[in-house]
Amino acid sequence: MLRLLTSSSKRILSKQSCVARCMSTAPVASDSSSSIPSVFDSIVTLNFVDPSGARRQVPGYIGKTLYETCEMNNIDLGPASVGGAVEEVRSDTWTEPLYGEGPTTGYDHVLLVGNGAETAKAKTWVEDRLLEEYWDEDEIFPESRLATQVLVTKEMNGMTVYVPDRLCDDIP
Repeated sequence: MLRLLTSSSKRILSKQSCVARCMSTAPVASDSSSSIPSVFDSIVTLNFVDPSGARRQVPGYIGKTLYETCEMNNIDLGPASVGGAVEEVRSDTWTEPLYGEGPTTGYDHVLLVGNGAETAKAKTWVEDRLLEEYWDEDEIFPESRLATQVLVTKEMNGMTVYVPDRLCDDIP
């Protein structure tokens, strides 16, 4: 009987000390060089301007495309159709052909201006061809891109994305 009491009292004491340690307000030593990662480290703020001039600030996830960001925030860019990557630049002297289709429609035209616009990967020949095929010459600018081809980067925090008038895509 005595043995049973001592083992249960040990369990109670160990539970109490665990609770005391967990609920303690004593500061925990931390290394200032290491910080705890947060989901906010993967989110940037993008500013979208629609054809009427209305501005909208939305969160964008790093690594997602501008098109996916628009879909998540109910910004309509029109239909998009994308195959695999056409090519990947591996170094200054080597571009690897990946034999994907790349973008197959040019409805998702946007203009990138401001923070991080220059960090977007360079346009491929397929993207240039689709912009010229779907849009008039006076609607294409050096900042013109297809939203499906632009990956959001950390440097794009605060970037402005202009969305031109949509092309008519509902003709049967």
